Amino acid sequence: MTSSDSLRETPVEEWHDKKRYWWMLGFVVPSLFFVMLGAIRLFNEAGWTVPSHIAWWMGPILVYILIPIIDVLLGPDGSNPPDEWMERLEKDRYYRYILYAYIPLQYVAFFAACYLLTADSVNWLGYPDGLALIDKIGLTASIGMIGGIGINTAHELGHKKEHLERWLSKITLAQSFYGHFFVEHNRGHHVRVATPEDPASSRLGESFWAFWPRTVWGSLTSAWHLEKQRLARGGHSPWTIKNDVLNAWLMSIVLYAAVIAIFGFSLLPWLIVQAVIAFSLLEVVNYLEHYGLLREKTPSGRYERCSPRHSWNSDHICTNVFLYHLQRHSDHHAYPTRRYQILRSWDGAPSLPGGYASMILLAYFPPIWRRVMDKRVLAHYEGDVTKANIQPSKREKILAKYGASTDS
Repeated sequence: MTSSDSLRETPVEEWHDKKRYWWMLGFVVPSLFFVMLGAIRLFNEAGWTVPSHIAWWMGPILVYILIPIIDVLLGPDGSNPPDEWMERLEKDRYYRYILYAYIPLQYVAFFAACYLLTADSVNWLGYPDGLALIDKIGLTASIGMIGGIGINTAHELGHKKEHLERWLSKITLAQSFYGHFFVEHNRGHHVRVATPEDPASSRLGESFWAFWPRTVWGSLTSAWHLEKQRLARGGHSPWTIKNDVLNAWLMSIVLYAAVIAIFGFSLLPWLIVQAVIAFSLLEVVNYLEHYGLLREKTPSGRYERCSPRHSWNSDHICTNVFLYHLQRHSDHHAYPTRRYQILRSWDGAPSLPGGYASMILLAYFPPIWRRVMDKRVLAHYEGDVTKANIQPSKREKILAKYGASTDS
């Protein structure tokens, strides 16, 4: 049952989307880059060295500090559109244009960052000898955050059936060199979610730092395998431009070659670092979304159908607006092609204690993460830890800790 089923105070004919214009806050992430530059110029003109250095780190500051604080202050949302409005909202192209507009902002910021990272002097910002190393690191982290949140935009577009939106998804992924996500997420993760076979579903007892290499390599190899199978059914070799892994990577190669040709080979290390930051932001969110959750096998040997209880949700409004309702993850897995503006909050789905932004910080510190989340996984399965998706290397230890038989 959704919250709109359990309580509807507003007459259907009078209902309106209170978040309609709040979705434009998603532009804050790439636009903040230019606000950051303005602030840095003012700080340098005033001789404020320390605030100037800090300002280059506005991406991490926004993601790790400001959004979690706003999430706490504003709290959860919980509102759903009435069923009678779903089709109307689905067809309203305004919501699509919000997504489309993120992409040029992302790439203007990206090219500007490439210039700043390689310029011998940036006098208009107060850097006659170019940026200091600490400032370049902060800038790279910030542009990586923009690319990482861009992957979420690509995620929303990549689920759609329209050819334009699927290509825009690949274009958005080019900055992070993670184009294979387009294949693996849609045809791999959504099929295998909450199973031991899914590289993007984290396991009980598995730290983020153990999950990261498993999911990065596993997602890449899975995407290649899926495309190889698809093309083989048509009698084609995987070494073709029709391979959606190769054509997505080709976009990244062209992009990287272009900016290196324009700004110099010294840019390459910064390109690699920002890409790693970007796709690591995606993977830490993946880590949150299905931690320890497991679909049971039916007598036929197949896994049960994915349901709301196989995804961790959070309905904190600030992160939801910035990430296009990504936190309403149960509804997304139930209806993958449903557009973000009509994703619903489910009362019965397992819930994280905070928004994604704050939970990301916990994930970086495994002892704190396990203290917060392991008991929630156990409670979700009513004390039967054998029903959870357990990290194989930790299985005996976890079963012994919670009093379960190692034969389970």
